[in-house]
Amino acid sequence: MVFCGRVNPTTGALDWVEEGEDYDYHQEIARSSYADMLHDRDRNEKYYQGIRSAVKRVKERGEKVIVLDIGTGTGLLSMMAVTAGADYCYAIEVFTPMAEAAVQIVKANGFGDKIKVINKHSKEVTVGPDGDMLQRANILITELFDTELIGEGALPSYEHAQQNLMQEQWEAVPHRATIYALVVESRRLWGWNKLFPINLDQRLIHAPAEIQTCPGAPSVCDVQLSQLSQDDFKTLSDIMAIFRVDFSQQVSSATVIHPVKFTSVANGAAQVVLSWWDIDMDPEGTINCTMKPGWLYPTDHPVPWRDHWMQCVYFLPEERKVTLGEELCLTAYQDDYCVWYKLIKPGLEKSSLVSDERPVCHCGAHIIWNRTRFGELNDQGRMAKYKAAMRKILTPSSVCLCISDGSLLPLLAYSIGAAQVYTIESSSMSKQVMEKLLLTNHLKEAIPVLQKAPEGITAANLGDKKVSALIGEPFFTTSLLPWHNLYFWYSRTALSDNLAEGCTVLPMAASLYVLAVEFKVR
Repeated sequence: MVFCGRVNPTTGALDWVEEGEDYDYHQEIARSSYADMLHDRDRNEKYYQGIRSAVKRVKERGEKVIVLDIGTGTGLLSMMAVTAGADYCYAIEVFTPMAEAAVQIVKANGFGDKIKVINKHSKEVTVGPDGDMLQRANILITELFDTELIGEGALPSYEHAQQNLMQEQWEAVPHRATIYALVVESRRLWGWNKLFPINLDQRLIHAPAEIQTCPGAPSVCDVQLSQLSQDDFKTLSDIMAIFRVDFSQQVSSATVIHPVKFTSVANGAAQVVLSWWDIDMDPEGTINCTMKPGWLYPTDHPVPWRDHWMQCVYFLPEERKVTLGEELCLTAYQDDYCVWYKLIKPGLEKSSLVSDERPVCHCGAHIIWNRTRFGELNDQGRMAKYKAAMRKILTPSSVCLCISDGSLLPLLAYSIGAAQVYTIESSSMSKQVMEKLLLTNHLKEAIPVLQKAPEGITAANLGDKKVSALIGEPFFTTSLLPWHNLYFWYSRTALSDNLAEGCTVLPMAASLYVLAVEFKVR
């Protein structure tokens, strides 16, 4: 049974639809990162070099080469292994539509007699005369990595496979992985996790203390650091190797603490950890595939483009002032799926005073607002444009209704001087966060928060007054794509009976631009 998210483009509602057996799941595959991954030439070349090296090492031991490929996808790495001289491959793929595609691809390329596609989770695979695998493998090939390296459950899969599906001595491709980190100060990045004080006309808006002290969402923020200007951050440490995973040895998925001591290279406020990883495809480390950002490459070196693997931004639980030459300890906490960081004084790495629990949002804002939304709310240039537009339409007699989730526009409208301001929130959590914001700024009584669908708004909800100014950014937490915010258009129509004659609607129009391009293969 598979459920697929579907956004109603008219109402903005997100529905989870159960798809039947005849549903073409290949369209879900097409919308995923498979194509980007398969066309990653650097990745593919490094994997092939590593596989050839591993096959050669096993053959030099006089052994028959049996490969286990976990998460085979299209079967590409298994076909590489057979091409490199492997005697047989077991290719495991848990997603049925992808496994069916792999069977066809393997057969079409003439590898059907040497590659067996197993449509199971690797933990369900059996070995023996009547099992899925006739014998254990001596080369383990995987591509179970995400931007965070271990976020797709790579460690538990390795741990189980090494214990149950591999021979006593095995080779692994990749051979090892290393995670790197850099401590920086960055107002731009910090503004993706905290709400800064905002000057709205004559009023300074402050975030609730609960939001300011909240460590934020537990999930990693994956970005293309190559697109981040080096002017947007200040480096406070050297690049540090935080920990390594050797896949040719028994891997553990248990929680581990990795303390790394360093000396600060500048004065500043430690706010963010930038991180990436690389993988060595061979024991000697001569075949290396790196995710380092573009600004670490020599100027004359081409930077591989990949969107399936990017770099990580981790927000420290709290900002910490550091001074040049200060001795510090960046501690990475790693469980079976996640990594998180804390900056502490050396010697306290294993102290009971320092919690090793994963950071979890306790304020609600990081649950309903993603990192981009925090960035929008902190964008003073963006807010200045809203100020200029709203000053033109609002008067001391205006009755203003805002349709946007977690918006500062109601506060701006009140600050400009509208007679009455209402705002609509789409969920109870969004309403709670907005009411905390209003309470902190002594506006809870001045701006009523309505948790209703636009079509459910009645005259009584608006104090029997007609709306003279309907405003919105627009932004809605249910929007997965930019044009989903055109839900504002539907809302405006649904509210028609509550709008005064000559009601001003802001924004007044929207434009969608399209550019057809052809991407060149490099």
